[in-house]
Amino acid sequence: MRILLVAVGSAGDVHPFVGLGLQLAARGHRVTLLASGYFEKLARQVGFDFVPVFSADEFLALLKNPLAWHRFRGFIECFRGGVLPTIEPTYRAIADRYVPGETVVVASTLGIGARCAQERLGVPLVSVHLSPSVFRSDYQNPVLPGMFLPDWLPGPLKRSQYWLADTLVIEPLLRGPLNEFRRSIGLPPVKGILSQWHNSPQGILGLFPSWFAAPQPDWPAQTVLAGFPLYDERGLNPLEEELLAFLDSGSPPIVFTPGSAMLHGREFFQAAAEACVLLGRRGILLTRFAEQVPRTLPAGVRHFSYAPFSELLPRAAALVHHGGIGTMSQGFAAGLPQLVMPMSFDQPDNAARLRRLGAGASLSRKRFRATTVAAALAELLNSSQVAARCRQLAERLAAERPLETACNLIEGLA
Repeated sequence: MRILLVAVGSAGDVHPFVGLGLQLAARGHRVTLLASGYFEKLARQVGFDFVPVFSADEFLALLKNPLAWHRFRGFIECFRGGVLPTIEPTYRAIADRYVPGETVVVASTLGIGARCAQERLGVPLVSVHLSPSVFRSDYQNPVLPGMFLPDWLPGPLKRSQYWLADTLVIEPLLRGPLNEFRRSIGLPPVKGILSQWHNSPQGILGLFPSWFAAPQPDWPAQTVLAGFPLYDERGLNPLEEELLAFLDSGSPPIVFTPGSAMLHGREFFQAAAEACVLLGRRGILLTRFAEQVPRTLPAGVRHFSYAPFSELLPRAAALVHHGGIGTMSQGFAAGLPQLVMPMSFDQPDNAARLRRLGAGASLSRKRFRATTVAAALAELLNSSQVAARCRQLAERLAAERPLETACNLIEGLA
């Protein structure tokens, strides 16, 4: 069977699909990745066919936009600059490769072009949501920027907030360009784009476990939760010799990363380096965009461009990051206490779930300063309760088989 994987977004969106694709390939399927050209090298390294639906230059231009990380405007900037331009290329790529009875499409939340292909061509489609923040409910709701959705709030008041978000932001942003394209391929206009339409009626795959976010009674009936895929490029490149030497030379360091797509993390890294000095701890600053890192780092704090978390984190003391679901899941797998600085998108919700699990804490971007970071880390590192909870979650993750569940759902559509 031919599997077309549509992964619109950054490395945090692409890595889970690569992990899923490798499992599907091991089961005898031919895998093609549709993503930004920025990820072509990765796709080729793991043996996938590749189709760019967004150029590497366009991807980097979006990352350079500081508003892409704004708590409220980030959604608008990313959809306008990184999602809408992919609709037609994604549809065309699927249409060119679809063989009835032999092809299944697996698309991320932002892979809107795949939904159009399903409706126009009859392509079997599984919608994949990497985090629970995209699921709306009258019961337990995610923590979303600009919305007030506590569990005790009556359902009508929750729905009214979503209605306002749809009416004032989401539909005006998406409906025009999407429906213009739909008309060009002979499809009628749609509304309720992110409230209902974007989900495939054939299958929805949540790549997170139920202990992280329990399914709610009003989630779509076709939803299956598989668990965290935990792919991180392990095996493609060995850990740098300098990194191995640093790990061997002293106590376990604290690992800091603001996410693979962050180009505006200078303040984050400055606070991280200063916090390490205040704590008397060693630190590792991770980013492929070195211009964000202070030119002079204190003794015991080093910058490295990349390291697979599954190899690095078992040798770390704690993990400090932006709240991306992929990074957080690797922290769970390593049994580490985590400190999160959520900015936008799913990050505030992930941070809230981390706190509820008792495995970490969070600081707002405004409060992420050396003294507060050091204090929060000291509390986490000195807590026997947090350490025990982190061990429990690591053991739970080790017993799960998320990719088997995911592959079974996908193969069931053939």
